[in-house]
Amino acid sequence: MPKINHVIIAGAGPSGLLLGVLLARNLGVKVTIVDADTKINDNPRAAHYAPSAVYDFHRAGIIDDVRKHGFTPKGVCWRLQDTTFLAGMGREPEQSEYAMVVLPLDRLCPLILKHFESLPNTEILWGHKVVGVEQDDKEARVVVETADGQQKKMGADYVVGADGASSGVRTALFGKEYPGETLKAQIVATNVYLPFDERFGYWDSNFIVHPTDWYMAARITTDGLWRVTYGDSDGLSREELIARQPARYEKILPGNPKPGEYKLVSMSPYKLQQRCAPSFRVGKILLVADAAHLCNPFGGLGLTGGFADVGSLYDCFLGIHEDQLDEDILDKYSEIRIKIWREMIDPMSRANFHRLWDDKFIKDREEFFAMCDKATNDPVFGKSIAEAVHAVRHDFTQYFKNKPVAAALNGAQG
Repeated sequence: MPKINHVIIAGAGPSGLLLGVLLARNLGVKVTIVDADTKINDNPRAAHYAPSAVYDFHRAGIIDDVRKHGFTPKGVCWRLQDTTFLAGMGREPEQSEYAMVVLPLDRLCPLILKHFESLPNTEILWGHKVVGVEQDDKEARVVVETADGQQKKMGADYVVGADGASSGVRTALFGKEYPGETLKAQIVATNVYLPFDERFGYWDSNFIVHPTDWYMAARITTDGLWRVTYGDSDGLSREELIARQPARYEKILPGNPKPGEYKLVSMSPYKLQQRCAPSFRVGKILLVADAAHLCNPFGGLGLTGGFADVGSLYDCFLGIHEDQLDEDILDKYSEIRIKIWREMIDPMSRANFHRLWDDKFIKDREEFFAMCDKATNDPVFGKSIAEAVHAVRHDFTQYFKNKPVAAALNGAQG
């Protein structure tokens, strides 16, 4: 007798949608997604999905669509501001089943949403903001406020907070305090048509090392759209940051481009955060992704970690549903995901950021660049580096009571 009939997910971002598809397609449970917004978020956000995320795209049955619309990038490198090459790896795109794929979130999310809406027993409610949560022995509930100011309660076997950094679910559980810190840096993410590759020989992903004018430039679509994320002075208002964009581009980018020489599509300033919730589980209420933890975007570990949460939580729900795991596995979910954030995501994302500008990290930078060279010259070592990101995942099917069942279920969805 299946143990899960209905899951409510707060947040129609990438993690909430992916979890929704996994549950609806593979377990056949009813899934309701509620979101405070009226549509998919189209701000410049993540675009690179690591092999660990691609694993769960396979399990969700969306990978063919993602690959059709996206591409596998050719290499990541580090340069000086004058474009001098410092180090790089992965110049030849990987051909493996789980090779990284690039597709901006504003294109990925509608694609996953289409899959979600095509499945039976699925529902998405826009304009439904979570303002509270409740639970008892039988169910968990969200208290939502609709666009017209009405409040209503909705119940399910479990509630999952995938509603981002200002999560209503996390706030209802733990209050407004989100433990951690805001880094003393301001970044501006922009999407722009400017042919860095043709004009300056840039690879598909480039990190520019400089004490003040550091930035990242990465190709994010097949038609030549680039993501440029750069730093600016701390303490400026959103309006000031937007007004300064043309001057910043002209100062930091190769060729000192003026506004008529590129096509700016969008921009979004934001603060860098390193934060983690006290627990990712309170009874029948769970947290994933930005609702559970935050890190700066350099190296793409925020979304990579978020998708890894989703894969882990899905394993746990699968085990509970098939009577292969007891509900206390959800404590282990919280404990292990927090451990991975503390020991891998937080320190690695900080190092990725500091490596770009911080003179205290010169030794770390040199050691890291030496590792890049070794990865390029030694294919076996290079493959092990490429696959190291899988450590962000944790396979909860290993705790199933019946190992052959775990293997069969994983094989069917992998």
